[in-house]
Amino acid sequence: MSQNFFQDIKPIRKDKAIQPKPLVKKQEIVKEIKQETKPELRVENKQVTREPQSEKVEFIKASPTQKSFLKSEPKVLNQNLVYEEELASETKENTGSKYTLWMVAIISIIFLLFAISSLFTRARITINPKIQEVVLNQAFSASKEASNDRILPFSFISLSQEMESTIPSGEEKDYEEKATGRVIIYNNFSTSPQNLLIDTRLEGTNGKLYKTKKPVIIPGIKDGKPGSVEVEVYASESGEEYNTSPIDFKIFGFKGTSKYDKFYGRSKGDISGGIKGKLRLAREEDKNKALDDLKISLEDKLFVKALEQLPEGYILFKGATVFKIADETLSKADNDGNITLKAKGTLYGFLFEENKLTQEIVKSVISKYDGSSVSIPDIKDLSFTLTNPTETFSLSDTKEISFKLNGTSNIIWNVDENTIKENLLDKPKKDFKNILSQYQNIESADLVLRPIWRRTMPTELEDIKIIIPEFKK
Repeated sequence: MSQNFFQDIKPIRKDKAIQPKPLVKKQEIVKEIKQETKPELRVENKQVTREPQSEKVEFIKASPTQKSFLKSEPKVLNQNLVYEEELASETKENTGSKYTLWMVAIISIIFLLFAISSLFTRARITINPKIQEVVLNQAFSASKEASNDRILPFSFISLSQEMESTIPSGEEKDYEEKATGRVIIYNNFSTSPQNLLIDTRLEGTNGKLYKTKKPVIIPGIKDGKPGSVEVEVYASESGEEYNTSPIDFKIFGFKGTSKYDKFYGRSKGDISGGIKGKLRLAREEDKNKALDDLKISLEDKLFVKALEQLPEGYILFKGATVFKIADETLSKADNDGNITLKAKGTLYGFLFEENKLTQEIVKSVISKYDGSSVSIPDIKDLSFTLTNPTETFSLSDTKEISFKLNGTSNIIWNVDENTIKENLLDKPKKDFKNILSQYQNIESADLVLRPIWRRTMPTELEDIKIIIPEFKK
């Protein structure tokens, strides 16, 4: 009987399920091959020899998936291929490390720049002070010897200068002029003063007679010294013969008395100007025009000279000056027919301390002025008018003056920069407005802080710069 074909087929045991072999990764296969293909090293007599290595073929059991993977790779791996794989892996790792180092370096540099910039913190503050425009038309008074702060003081200045101008001569005419000069007369007779009338005759050592132009009183002897007085004299007649260098004099009327030798005089400089004869004289209109031009030039030059010599902190108004011609002379016509006109002028001026005058002005126009520090930048542009009649008193002996100031001006409240800087040191930037709002003399202020990320003010005074714009009228 034929055997049953299915008898030889053993049934599949259900309790032993076929477990699929795990996949073998390519890297693990390469690693295993690398370990097996490493050449052996043998040390003999301290020399390292390498055993010759032949290519080794290894058969690997693999699942169908592994087989498909291995089909694309050769079973025999060269040692050089393994080294190249390692080198690529190390290069990749090194590249990643380099990127990390660069990032750390860049971040460190940024932090370093922030730290360094903090050392150069700067603040620039632009302050607009309080300003009030006023129209002045006020009267003031001042004293040369002010005894307290309630009285405005003034100082006095005088400057003299001589100038000359050339004018053409006119037609020839008969002309005569008496010589003039100044004489100092002494009283060595008694302690009592001696009166001399106008036109008192003085006899010079040149034998000529001269007369006094006005009455004088010669003081008596004091402390063993003779009294003296200066008087202007003129020659008793016209002519050049009365012109002379300094000479001595006697009082002609005392001749034959005990006073004759005890009263004497001496000329102060030359006696000159005497002339008689035909002369080419300047026309009156030419002379007056030349003299007016000299006055203007002299006054302007003396005013500039006075400003140059002005003490610091003082002010001199153009209207606070008085100019007078002290002397004028005309020369003879030269060969070209030109005459020289000489004039000596004196400028008298009243000076004021600018701060004290500013305070007086502010008090006169602001009813509730609290005494704050203020300034008037264009104070020199105000119109100044002396209300004292200058012709009725001696300028050099003036003790009190009255004047008016007119014009439109601006009163600016001063800012104490150092105090503001000290109050702002190391303060938060957000407190800037609140701190400056405490100052009543500040209208507005702007802050620029560097570097821009800085949130506190500098810690040093020199790192804070305050700018106050110049006010333009």
